[in-house]
Amino acid sequence: MNDLNQYSSTTRTGEGLAVDEGLRSYMLGVYNYMGLGLAATAVIAMLFISNPALSAAVGGLSFIPFIALIGVSWFGSKMIFSTGSRAVAHGIYWLYVGLWAVLIGPMVAAYVGLGMAQIVYQAFFITAAMFGATSLYGYTTKRDMSGMGGILTMIGIGLLLAIVVNFFFASTLMSLLISFAVVIFMAVVTAFETQMIKNLYREGAGEANARASIFGAFALYGAFVTIFIHILNILGIMRE
Repeated sequence: MNDLNQYSSTTRTGEGLAVDEGLRSYMLGVYNYMGLGLAATAVIAMLFISNPALSAAVGGLSFIPFIALIGVSWFGSKMIFSTGSRAVAHGIYWLYVGLWAVLIGPMVAAYVGLGMAQIVYQAFFITAAMFGATSLYGYTTKRDMSGMGGILTMIGIGLLLAIVVNFFFASTLMSLLISFAVVIFMAVVTAFETQMIKNLYREGAGEANARASIFGAFALYGAFVTIFIHILNILGIMRE
């Protein structure tokens, strides 16, 4: 299970996976880890809000955590399974959470500093509602979504390139269109990843399930934060 593209062919489909107490406990572990990651992100964001000098210093170097985040996103998911160590899996996950927090902390602080704290709260609750609905769909649907992996990867790369290009052009209209596209894309990804995480469950495989729970939190946390960032961007642009 070293490559995300292999999961669809090596795991059981939703139709063949029994919904039992073990599976519920496993999925609860995924969401608990994810919730702790979001709580840690909120705490770090508060540090940026309360320290404008820190926010300005880190915000000016945002490309560094961005590049590091891409690297951890790409290699971290593979390492969680390939190392076979729960401690390493935890280390990768919390590094991922920390990089996201450092990346979005100055952004949230900027909105709060401009008197738009309400938009931050709105973005969070909209994200939570959208994430919850799409994750629930991925968990309960009988449709096998495993064949979507390759297509989603290609679309994701295209959107990432569009974001990088627009970083240099700084087009507000393009930023708005990209954010709408990313939100829709990540909604589909959330459903896909939830089904994939569910299918990783193995009855009686304690250690493997523990690492799979961390991997699940890793995947879903990234989806949640990405949706939040782009909804925040949409609300901010539309307010302007």
